[in-house]
Amino acid sequence: MKPWAQRAMLALMALAARLPLPVVRGMGWVMGHVLLWLVPKRRKVARVNLQRCFPGMANQDLARLLRQHFVRFAQAWLDRGWLWMAPEATVRQRVRLVGAVGELQGDMPTLVFGPHFVGLDAAWMAMLLHVPRRCCGLYAKQEDVLIDAWMAEGRQRFGQPLVVPKGDGVKPLAKALRQGMPLYLLPDMDHGLRDSVWATFFGQSAATLTSLPRLAGLGKAKVVAVRAELTPHGYDVHVLPAWANYPTEDTLADVQRMNHELERMVSQQPDQYFWVHKRFKTRPPGEPSFYG
Repeated sequence: MKPWAQRAMLALMALAARLPLPVVRGMGWVMGHVLLWLVPKRRKVARVNLQRCFPGMANQDLARLLRQHFVRFAQAWLDRGWLWMAPEATVRQRVRLVGAVGELQGDMPTLVFGPHFVGLDAAWMAMLLHVPRRCCGLYAKQEDVLIDAWMAEGRQRFGQPLVVPKGDGVKPLAKALRQGMPLYLLPDMDHGLRDSVWATFFGQSAATLTSLPRLAGLGKAKVVAVRAELTPHGYDVHVLPAWANYPTEDTLADVQRMNHELERMVSQQPDQYFWVHKRFKTRPPGEPSFYG
C-alpha cells in the first residue's frame, strides 16, 4: 500500500472512531456492496467456500449470504477504528462478554479458541477489557510500517497483554499458559501441511493446524471457545463452556473435534465467518484446486 493510501486509511479509521455507531455501520453497508464487485477474486473464493460448505443451499440464498458476508466484513473492518482509537468507555459500552464468562476467571491455564469470525479483534478486546487476568496473543508483523504500528498499538492498548510474534514457536506460548495467562489462538486457517493434519470441515478435507490440542497439552490448559457476534450495539462475544476431555492422546481426533465445534459456531451466524480466506487452498495429492 502506498504511503498516501496508508494515511488515507488511517484518517478514515480515525473518523470511524468519532462517528455514531449506526453511521459507521451504514458506511460499512455501502462499502460491503462496493467491495463485492471491486474484488472479484475474493468474491469467487467466498462463493466457492460457501458452495462447498453448504452444497444444498439454493442459488438465491447463497447469493444473499455472500452479499451479507461482504457487508459484515466491511462493517467489522471499519469497527477497528473505534476498537483501537475510541475512548475506553466507548469500547467497553459496545463490546460485551456474555455466556460462560466464569470460564475465563480464576488462574487455571486457559486456551481460548477464537475462530476467524469478522469480529475476531472485538473478541480480543473483550478479553483485555473484561477478563481480570493478563492475556496472551500472537501478532503477525505487517509489511506497511504505518499500518503495522497502528495495528500493534491498537491491539495492545488495554490490559498490558503479552504479545508473542508469530514464528517464535510454542515455548513462549506454553510458558504463558502455565503462568495463568489466557492464550487467544486462531488455528482455523489453511497454512499448508506443515504442523497440520487432514480433517474434515463441513464435509470437505481441510489441512488443519494441530496447534490447539498441542498447546493445550503442553500448557495443561482447558480449551474455551469464543464466538464474536457483530450486533447493532457493537459486539456480543459469546464464551462457551470448556470442552470436556480435551485434549486426548489422539491428535487427529482432537483436531477433528475442533472443526466440528467450529461448524456449530459457524452455523449460528454463517454470514460472519471469514469466507474470503482460501480455507481449502491445500488439497490432498491428485485433487485439483477448488479455486481454479
